Amino acid sequence: MRYAIAIPQFYPDGTFDPAAFRAYLQRAEQLGFHSAWAQEQVYSHSPQLSPTEAMTFAASCTYTLRIGCTVYVSTVHSAPHLAKSLASLDQLSRGRLEVGVGTGGKNRPYAAFGMTGERYLTRFTEGVELMKALWTEQRVTFDGEFWQVDELAMEPKPFQKPHPPLWFGGSGGAAIRRAIRLGTGFFGAGSSPTVTFADQVKVVRETLAEAGRTESDFPIAKRIYLAVDDDGARARERMNAGLANVYGQVPADIASAAVAGTVGECVRGVREVIDAGAGLILFTALHDQAEQMERIASEIIPRLG
Repeated sequence: MRYAIAIPQFYPDGTFDPAAFRAYLQRAEQLGFHSAWAQEQVYSHSPQLSPTEAMTFAASCTYTLRIGCTVYVSTVHSAPHLAKSLASLDQLSRGRLEVGVGTGGKNRPYAAFGMTGERYLTRFTEGVELMKALWTEQRVTFDGEFWQVDELAMEPKPFQKPHPPLWFGGSGGAAIRRAIRLGTGFFGAGSSPTVTFADQVKVVRETLAEAGRTESDFPIAKRIYLAVDDDGARARERMNAGLANVYGQVPADIASAAVAGTVGECVRGVREVIDAGAGLILFTALHDQAEQMERIASEIIPRLG
């Protein structure tokens, strides 16, 4: 098992504390977390720093901690610009980058990004294929519906070869099969209940078996929104408030996906996710992140076995 922690991103205007941010990431490294991850939400009623900049700052604060984002809604990005930015960050971090991508779904407000939602899946797939080509080929020729590239180069390539680990989000069977075809791992969303995640893992394993592959070369991960407190009811109240801040509301499925309560209750909830098939757990606290990280490392992870 590998355990990861969320990168702090929620800061109202003028409240970011560089020293506290640095101390948090350095402590995560000291505690032995495998990686620290950001998330992307461009339009949001809650204040949230951009993932790439937060990841870059995090990389500059640490030496061995891997840095990732789950997920970039890469459909609404310019694929060449995103490829260039991520290759640069992988170079700056000396190969510590993890990349998560997702389509954003058909209900994304595409017009707010200067595009329509027509054929968004084609745009997503094409963008990923172009990024991989730019990361791995000396000169790229690409004749797609959305991008046309003629014998162009992008340098430097990512530090990791052939490119950083490429995790895919998604919920349906088609999305999971696309992940196996184009990516190197599957990342379950924090908003997915454990029973839903277990069904997704089943599809991952069946598709891998059909392709003659195993989980050893296609890892499975899951974000868990977690709140631990000696008072279980208080933990659940604070979790609901945090989820409302992130999502604007707390639908029943998202609320049921979170793990909140006493240490024992949290251990049971996390164990269920591990038993469902997760090989990497991304702990995401929505309040008192430094304190929560300490409790996760000292009271929860040791009891997971």
